[in-house]
Amino acid sequence: MANVKRVLCAVDFSDYSPRVAEYANLIAGCSGGTVVVLYVAPSLSQYVGFHVPPSSIENFVGEIVTGAEDTMTEFVKDNFKDLTTVGKVVTGYPAEEILSIAEAEKCDMIVMGTHGRKGIDRILFGSVAEKVVKSSKVPVLTVRPS
Repeated sequence: MANVKRVLCAVDFSDYSPRVAEYANLIAGCSGGTVVVLYVAPSLSQYVGFHVPPSSIENFVGEIVTGAEDTMTEFVKDNFKDLTTVGKVVTGYPAEEILSIAEAEKCDMIVMGTHGRKGIDRILFGSVAEKVVKSSKVPVLTVRPS
């Protein structure tokens, strides 16, 4: 049987992120493992050509990251009391960053939420969870909102 010692828990700080954290806690707790909690702030670099000065975009992203780091500190404190846990905030495209951090951190499993988009939303926005599941080298547990 697989030994899951390091779990990547990808969250978006939505109302159901604590539920995703419960599963990461359960899985890592069974093996006395550790959890890497990851939040990916959006990269706004694609908007540089839209008559918005690059410095304004960089300042805005900086503010998002600072706020997310504060939120991450609280999220880890509230949801991971009994496990060794590291919180990380990065910027970029969520699926790519989740896969990259999981590999860099040598994670044995990824636990993440899914919004369960359907129809036109799925066509327009795609599914981060689907991209991660299809490309991950390690098992992925997806948790749907209840």
